Amino acid sequence: MVMKTRTVHKPYKKLDISAVRRIGFSFFAVILIGSFLLNLPMSHVAHSSSSYLDHLFVATSATCVTGLVTHVTCQEYTQIGQIIIILLIQIGGLGFLTLLSMLYVVFKRKLSYANKIVMQEALNRTSLKDMGIYIKRVFKYTATFEGVGAICLMFSFVPKFGISKGIYYSIFHSISAFCNAGFDILGANSLMNYVGDLWVNLVICGLIIAGGLGFVVWIDLRLSLIHYREHLKYLESLSLHTKIVLISSFVLIFGGMAVIFCLEFNNPQTLQPLSLPQKILASFFQSVTLRTAGFATIDMAALHQSTKFFMSVAMFIGGSPAGTAGGVKTVTIVITLLYVRALMRGDDNIHVFKRTIDDQIVKRALTILIVSFTITVVGLFVLSVSENAEFIDLVFEVFSAFATVGLTAGLTPNLTVVGKVIIIIMMYIGRIGPITMVLLFVKKYNSRKGKDVNFVKEHILIG
Repeated sequence: MVMKTRTVHKPYKKLDISAVRRIGFSFFAVILIGSFLLNLPMSHVAHSSSSYLDHLFVATSATCVTGLVTHVTCQEYTQIGQIIIILLIQIGGLGFLTLLSMLYVVFKRKLSYANKIVMQEALNRTSLKDMGIYIKRVFKYTATFEGVGAICLMFSFVPKFGISKGIYYSIFHSISAFCNAGFDILGANSLMNYVGDLWVNLVICGLIIAGGLGFVVWIDLRLSLIHYREHLKYLESLSLHTKIVLISSFVLIFGGMAVIFCLEFNNPQTLQPLSLPQKILASFFQSVTLRTAGFATIDMAALHQSTKFFMSVAMFIGGSPAGTAGGVKTVTIVITLLYVRALMRGDDNIHVFKRTIDDQIVKRALTILIVSFTITVVGLFVLSVSENAEFIDLVFEVFSAFATVGLTAGLTPNLTVVGKVIIIIMMYIGRIGPITMVLLFVKKYNSRKGKDVNFVKEHILIG
């Protein structure tokens, strides 16, 4: 007699908890493997002064697509080491689990229900529907943007560095820019030598924006264009998420450009020596790179304190959900501001573009914002004790690390052991933090929904 066994599916919420662990562990495992590879003699130059902690720092920065480094990348690492770094950036930008799922799709293997749950959370999706198709699109968009970006950069890099080196530099910086990583192999001055190069600036900015907007936005833009050719119908057909992302990104980029232009206009160490078109271009580039890219065409250490403070706030906001950018995300800030506006107007609900925002989304946004700010404050406090540096430079460093931006005011190479550890932790939390925070708080709320005990309400004084 043959006994038939029945497959029992685990409850959805247990899979969510497992998803959190698998996402967090996947990044941790990639970082650990990357640090061991970078520590090998073949990966760094002979007589290197870097310790294992430095290699761990760089591996974390690459996997978390940040860009902070304790030593100049092209001077410290061999070509093998640089290739390891760019692979870590590609893996970290898309997510290790995303790449594994891509292999499943390529080899036409069906994703299990558990894997779909993990990918839903890793890619910040609201539904399991058509997960395989979505992963294919993520792969296609990534390959397209990085490929086109590399070809465009070749027009500038090949004539300057030769064919082989020019192609290599183009591919490296295209991947780094699209993944919002901020790693470069051009020298200690990042892209400062290209401050007036319109072509390189626009290509890099285009890649940063493309990666920062998020795959959901690009898919929505394409599908809406297929179905609606008329201008007005096309705009109306876009999802609420896409509209918020596009408008907030536009305001942040051009608003940030205007602020940087005004604050640094007469700074002899940044914008003053440049011509007016170059000042506008440099201001635009710095504003775009604040979307968590980490490249720079002017000296960050020479910025006015007011500019550093403004840029810290902009870095904390970051890019948009379901992309390669970090930060608390543009949509989180917009939802929070809309919530404040609703309270001031006495509205019970949040309305935008003739749509009502669900209360659970508002709670997620507020949770992410408060917890993220708390983490950065704790990290800032520890660094203020361990490091001997200007406070504004510490603020700049912490916000840059947590938002996985990668800009520094010259503090990173001089960090103490404690400082390096804190920044490593900040980069790691910043990369996986929003995902885990949403899951840890929202799923617990859903599992307890309807089970709360209602006590007598009482008023307390606020403000």
